[in-house]
Amino acid sequence: PKMPGQDSAACAFSCCFSQEEKLWDALKISAYVFSTGLLMFTALVNSVSWFMQDITSGNFWQTTWLNFYNFFEEDEWKIFLFGAALVPALAFWGFNGILMVADITGKPTFITRYRIQLGKNDPVDTKRLCQAIYTALGNQFFVSLPMLVPMFHVMRWWGNTFSKELPTFQWFLVELSIFTIIEEILFYYTHRLVHHPVLYKHIHKKHHEWTAPIGVVSIYAHPVEHILSNTLPVMTGPMVMGSHIVSISAWFCLALITTSISHCGYHLPFLPSPEFHDFHHLKFNQCYGVLGVLDYLHGTDRVFRQTKAFERHKVLLGLTPLSESIPEAPKRAE
Repeated sequence: PKMPGQDSAACAFSCCFSQEEKLWDALKISAYVFSTGLLMFTALVNSVSWFMQDITSGNFWQTTWLNFYNFFEEDEWKIFLFGAALVPALAFWGFNGILMVADITGKPTFITRYRIQLGKNDPVDTKRLCQAIYTALGNQFFVSLPMLVPMFHVMRWWGNTFSKELPTFQWFLVELSIFTIIEEILFYYTHRLVHHPVLYKHIHKKHHEWTAPIGVVSIYAHPVEHILSNTLPVMTGPMVMGSHIVSISAWFCLALITTSISHCGYHLPFLPSPEFHDFHHLKFNQCYGVLGVLDYLHGTDRVFRQTKAFERHKVLLGLTPLSESIPEAPKRAE
């Protein structure tokens, strides 16, 4: 006969083992994402660096930085404003400008044929688009820009932000990994927080007006949400690490372009898959994070994993749209 409590003990052991297995799977997913991303990024930067050094004498990047530093007459605020505000803004609007042309005109077809939610934003409602642009600009000028002021003072006090010597590329990769982990943790939990019914109605609902998002919608949000979920998760990593302004500028650009890709509505070849976050806009209660690791641990991607969108959630290495190679199952006739 079974001893009292034997079943409950076995159940507890099974649950514990299941959680450990799930954690290990999540760590493997995280390692795969990091290693793939870092490998591609390293190859790209090293290729560019090799090319530039091949046609110039001396250390190209270090020389360029010193020339830039001297051009601004060592004015740290101007340097910080240029690197942390102007360069990321130009990257954001340059990338989204291309996407908006496709959203409005339906051309070039090289972009529009990769639409995720077929028939949506084809073309985009220009009135809604203008509203999104105004809100995005407002968040950049009246929320993000003022937040750079305390960040600047923190960096001057804590970090090596304005050093005349650039950080090594290897150290930047370490920083990039830490930035990504911090952003994933902060974004996931603040994002779930604004999905609480009390906050959702007054704050996050604005962002979810777009069930089929476009790139610029990535920062179309209530100001409170823009502070909590969009800006602080990205700013915290560099402040913790005391990063160089060049690292900060590169990270801000990368973060803005990545979130634009995740909202763009197109699953384009050779770019990160936006299927995960696009599904969040479609269903609201799934896929809260960036990498998906915390969603896997918390089980907030269960529904997503049972869909065709999950099968399409990978880097497209060919030119055939995944909506064609992995189409949605035909709806049953009622």
